Amino acid sequence: MRPEGREQAAAILAALGGVDNIDEIEPCTTRLRSLVRDAGRVDAAGLRAAGAFGVMISGRVVQVVVGPHVDLIATDLDELM
Repeated sequence: MRPEGREQAAAILAALGGVDNIDEIEPCTTRLRSLVRDAGRVDAAGLRAAGAFGVMISGRVVQVVVGPHVDLIATDLDELM
């Protein structure tokens, strides 16, 4: 894991409601697409504080816009999960 990535990935994971709230997460171009169990546990402000440029929530689907380094963040998240 990238040393600088662990902190960001941990913050994103916490803001998505923790490991037990995530059914699926995958990188897509510039976004992390995730399917969460309870969208009410997602902290959009926490995601922005973790470096997200934007957050879109539609039902249980949460898209976190993080930019072109999304694959690195996704790898860091996989290691934390």
